[in-house]
Amino acid sequence: MISSYVQILLIILFWNADCQIIPRIEECGLSCSQGIHCKSKPSGGIFNSFCHDAPASLSSMVLKSMKISTVMKCVQGSPCSLHLNIKGTLSLDENVRGLEICSFSLDTQQSQCINVRFTRKKSKMLNGKKVQVQFNCIEVNVAQHIYVTMKTVPHYCEVKLSQQYYVEDCRNSDVGKYIPACSAGKLAYNLDRARKMVTVNVSNFPRDQDYYVRLCHKWFTCEDAGAFAVIKGKESFKSVSLKYSQLLPCLCIEGWLALPDARRVQLCPFENDTQVLWDNIVYNPSTQTLAWEPACPVLVMVNLCRFTKSNDHCEDIEKSFKNSSEKQVKYSRVDTHPRLCMKFTTKRGSWIKCPFAHGEFPAWKMRTAAVAEQIQVFFTSQTKAQFSVLVCNRTQMASCESLGMHHSVSVGEPVSITMSQEMCGSTICIQGWRTDVDYSVPLQICDTFCGFHGQSYSDGNPPKAMTHRYPSNLQFETSVGMDGVFNLETISLAL
Repeated sequence: MISSYVQILLIILFWNADCQIIPRIEECGLSCSQGIHCKSKPSGGIFNSFCHDAPASLSSMVLKSMKISTVMKCVQGSPCSLHLNIKGTLSLDENVRGLEICSFSLDTQQSQCINVRFTRKKSKMLNGKKVQVQFNCIEVNVAQHIYVTMKTVPHYCEVKLSQQYYVEDCRNSDVGKYIPACSAGKLAYNLDRARKMVTVNVSNFPRDQDYYVRLCHKWFTCEDAGAFAVIKGKESFKSVSLKYSQLLPCLCIEGWLALPDARRVQLCPFENDTQVLWDNIVYNPSTQTLAWEPACPVLVMVNLCRFTKSNDHCEDIEKSFKNSSEKQVKYSRVDTHPRLCMKFTTKRGSWIKCPFAHGEFPAWKMRTAAVAEQIQVFFTSQTKAQFSVLVCNRTQMASCESLGMHHSVSVGEPVSITMSQEMCGSTICIQGWRTDVDYSVPLQICDTFCGFHGQSYSDGNPPKAMTHRYPSNLQFETSVGMDGVFNLETISLAL
């Protein structure tokens, strides 16, 4: 693990690289050490590509060093350009007539060579003297990867210097400000939702250059969301229309000059339109898996909850919280009850989606029947299922504390629960839930027993419990439906 000191050092190094000022020149050219006359001419590099055996008297260290840097050529009235500044040191020798300096772009596969010659008479007189040569007329592009070589003329085998070099990119403040390729332009847009079209207007870029515009989905990089369009530099109308399929928060407009390694500018105007992200919920009946996959990267906490129709509240289900660090949020063995929902929470708020609310999947119901001091609980379901039942005290909307043992029951098999007068109260509930899944919504029927003894209690829902006294052989049935509200269902007389 990298220590904090190393991290700080790396930050300082990168910051210095981005803030480095590029030296300026008004003219490029060739210069040699004082007293040494030299001249240059372009070279194809072909005649000097084959090497010769070096004379015995020639030192293999005749080429001493080579240093490469970047300079910026700025002439009034013209845009600035970047050039390689190559400095080489060699020892003069009667067997060396000059130098050949070549640059090869690893990006464009193009090469440039220059031949530097010394005055023969002078070089003989100064045999063994160190000479510095500086050449800065090789023009390069932003962020270009260059391979530079320096050879003797004639070229002697194993007498050669070479070096790779990376030209500064647009993150360098000096380059970004003065080099046209880094002038990414300014983007503005108009949205036509009916036609699903974005019209992009571009300004502040060199008028003689073509300009590319595209729509993309921004993840770690901006991935294509359709073909890009070209705005011709000669055209006076600097706008283009692009079609989109869905208006997502990560949908961005990207533009750049039609130049190698040109700087790109992005405009992401829909970042706050996150509601569309919560629709991509999929349920697999064969594996009972509920999954949500974000169409865009988003910082969100996801959890399951139980929707209560009485107050439009969704009570969180324990141990179901997951964050969006994974590309897919998945829940295995999920109950398909209409009130089981997914909650999405971001810094802008919460959204609730209930994928089973439309009745497309089988749901289960809980029903109770009261006789004397016993309550029988029944479960109905279109599929095989196991349930658990208990009597609890609902101290809060989302909390019901157990008052006895759990009872396990299968579909179609009733379970009897003995209720005493002391257990009577408006907060006393019969709670049931599925146990053959990992995530189930608990349903509650409250205040049922007290109603059969002529007492009146509110269950927290608009309907009230019955207030009349009935004989002990009169049987009442209540049930919890898909909306979670218990209802008085049937009245029958046991003979």
